[in-house]
Amino acid sequence: MRMFQASALALSLFVSGSAFSQQQTFSTAEAGKNGWAMEQNRSASWYLSQHTRLTTAIASLQPQKPGVVDAYVVSIGLDSDAVFGRESAEAAKVLARRYGATGKTLFLAAGADDAPSGAPQGSPSNLAVALAAVAGKMDLKEDVLILFATSHGDPVSGLAYRDGNDGVGMIAPQRLSALLDGVGIHRRMVLLSACYSGIFIPLLTNDQTVIVTAASSQRTSFGCAPGNDWTFFGDALVNNGLRKPQKFDDAVAEAVQLISRWENMLKLMPSRPQVFVGENAHVWLDALEVKMPKTETPKMGRPAISADYEPASDANPTR
Repeated sequence: MRMFQASALALSLFVSGSAFSQQQTFSTAEAGKNGWAMEQNRSASWYLSQHTRLTTAIASLQPQKPGVVDAYVVSIGLDSDAVFGRESAEAAKVLARRYGATGKTLFLAAGADDAPSGAPQGSPSNLAVALAAVAGKMDLKEDVLILFATSHGDPVSGLAYRDGNDGVGMIAPQRLSALLDGVGIHRRMVLLSACYSGIFIPLLTNDQTVIVTAASSQRTSFGCAPGNDWTFFGDALVNNGLRKPQKFDDAVAEAVQLISRWENMLKLMPSRPQVFVGENAHVWLDALEVKMPKTETPKMGRPAISADYEPASDANPTR
């Protein structure tokens, strides 16, 4: 079971300081609705390294090709538990290969150190910059964003950002919708691997959007123990369904069946993954999938479910 509870104490301390009491400009209600993020104890070199890493990654993005439906991939692990970094890293590779986005992919993962090279931090602020950078490369009327995000989830506040004791925050549905719409990305595939991720569907839908979530708005999803290579959702959809030269609809159907089978085997409450496909989304989806590779790639990492898998317990981290 995958659950996350945001640190209300940290947020209340942040907004009750002397500067806030004088200015009264920070709204906790707005933070809960739209999301928030905090960094603490970060060195100056850490901030410089993030600037360098993200700038380097953005500079390497290839331009789009006029007259062609190009895909740009952003894959982000928002929690420093290792499973999210591993899952988002492999998802970036699988999605880039399937949709011809090699050289058009940004990978971000929480837990970044202060070295000048490596994946940029998987944080809400870096995600915002990444989306704006990709939008600047795209022909917004022609090209497509593929966004994969994996983390813990909350039934009210959305996707959790956490980097040990140094970074914490949330990305609410309203915030992600505002980021995407704000940079004009309406052709988009959004894949969310988190508990309660179905809460994003009502605010992200349009006639050119595809959304798949690991769970409904009222259910947890499974498989996020830090030692895992995959969550149930990531393993089923990315490591199984999307590696094969089959239509997206078939890949999603396969993933949903796999997740249901694993949950039944372990007598877990069904997570109920959600799927939305806009009425005009197949215009760009079909154009991309005509060009996808005709061979399957081998699955990577350990399966999300194995003979020694144990349901959630105090000793087995969940989300």
